[in-house]
Amino acid sequence: MSAEPAAAPLALPPPRRALVGWRLLALFYDLWPVLALWMLVSTAFTLGYTYLGHHDSHQNIAPFSVLQWLLWLVCWAIAGLYATISWRRGGQTLGMRPWRISVIGLHEARPSWRALWLRYAVGTASLLCAGLGFWWAWFDRDRLTWHDRLSGTRLQRRPKPAR
Repeated sequence: MSAEPAAAPLALPPPRRALVGWRLLALFYDLWPVLALWMLVSTAFTLGYTYLGHHDSHQNIAPFSVLQWLLWLVCWAIAGLYATISWRRGGQTLGMRPWRISVIGLHEARPSWRALWLRYAVGTASLLCAGLGFWWAWFDRDRLTWHDRLSGTRLQRRPKPAR
């Protein structure tokens, strides 16, 4: 009986990290659908303020008023819903698809809702600090940003599909 040695399983290459440049490109692409969502929300706020609030239709929502802060909070939540739902469903937002970047959890597991919302909140704080949490990835030994580390998630670059 001739026993051929079993073929060794193919070793998969380690996942490719998504570097800061890819992250910023994806963020720029995601700006456009988020802006469209913000315009819809702002229109709804303006119409509600004008027609339901019994105010002068020539006045706008005053800067730094309670309504203005509420509008900002709703816009932040809408952008968060867009991001977290996209990450949860397929690991990618629209802006991440052209660059083949996806969000994964620890040990390649599907991230929890809590981890995704934490990622979004810390990412927002990082952007408000002039992107400091993103630039941190240049110095991090694993090339992780603040929101990667704190949420237990990370971005990985998918390989090109075979032709």
